[in-house]
Amino acid sequence: MVKARICFILMLLLISLTTDNVHADWSIDIESGLAFSGYNDVRIPGNTGTDISLSQDLEAKSTAFGRLRLGIELSDRHQLSLLIAPLRFESSGTLDRDVDFNGVRFDSGIHLNSLYRFDSYRVTYQYTLFNNEGIRVGIGLTGKIRDASIRIENASVHSEKTNTGFVPLINFAIDWRLYSKLGLIFEGDALAAPQGRAEDVQLAIYGKPSNHLRLRLGYRVLEGGADNDEVYNFALVHYVSAGVSWTF
Repeated sequence: MVKARICFILMLLLISLTTDNVHADWSIDIESGLAFSGYNDVRIPGNTGTDISLSQDLEAKSTAFGRLRLGIELSDRHQLSLLIAPLRFESSGTLDRDVDFNGVRFDSGIHLNSLYRFDSYRVTYQYTLFNNEGIRVGIGLTGKIRDASIRIENASVHSEKTNTGFVPLINFAIDWRLYSKLGLIFEGDALAAPQGRAEDVQLAIYGKPSNHLRLRLGYRVLEGGADNDEVYNFALVHYVSAGVSWTF
């Protein structure tokens, strides 16, 4: 219910900002593929919990993922978009040491399962700095709502830490048009601060069968986390992805 309300509010914001742009170009972008867990280091609470890696101490399974972006071109230089990007990783294994996680003790030698969830909802404004026949450069701001949780369980006990918060990010995009219907794009959202960092960056090659359709293959990396008394978690995710964009 909370996630549905978040999406509804973001959609209302997107629509309200475009009521004066009846003739603007809309786009739908769908991305899918496989995600692989790099490091995923956890300590909860951040000052007293036990260090555990959900990708090394436990074995993390690769997972299919999907992303949906709805965008609108307000003018030649101004674009606005809404992204919905859920992510799940399941891990399992047996540790040779006790683990204190979120106030619950998990004894050594007992099989553990974990679920790492990191759902992202973003509204992005992007301004085109430069655009000619060969290259387009854009920069902007992203408002991100992070809806995340980490759950660890065995046959007898379980514990889950949830976290929802707002994160501002810097958005950027560089689009190289190699040929009339082929190009490279390097784009993402990123920001670092004393409280933590976040990066979501993609490099992809794309083709344009028509003026309205664009297909791409790429590699995406998601990295970041936070270090405070409540939570220590830094994770790296690799994506192998395919995407399709339709402009109408």
